[in-house]
Amino acid sequence: MSSSEKVKASHILIKHQGSRRKSSWKDPDGILISATTRDQAASQLEDLRRDILAGDVSFKELATKHSHCSSAKRGGDLGSFGRGQMQKPFEEATFSLKVGEISEIVDTDSGVHIIMRTA
Repeated sequence: MSSSEKVKASHILIKHQGSRRKSSWKDPDGILISATTRDQAASQLEDLRRDILAGDVSFKELATKHSHCSSAKRGGDLGSFGRGQMQKPFEEATFSLKVGEISEIVDTDSGVHIIMRTA
């Protein structure tokens, strides 16, 4: 696999009642996740995205605080990956971004995400 087929990205994941796994490091029993609709999760992410784009706070800082993914402890950093390693909508969104760009809301079986391509 050539290096051009790999990307590096960070993300913020917000889980909701439609997520395949309704627990996370933030909500081990899944009580809040089970009570959150997809629209509420997306709305929360839109607010976070707006704050990042406005320059009020860093992507890394918000990922550490809000992401339901274990990558939160690394500021949302997922490292590098190639095609076929992530859920299809996530992969397609990441590969379509330019380095430094932040995606709109992306839906996967895990929940809703915003993704920042870092390489």
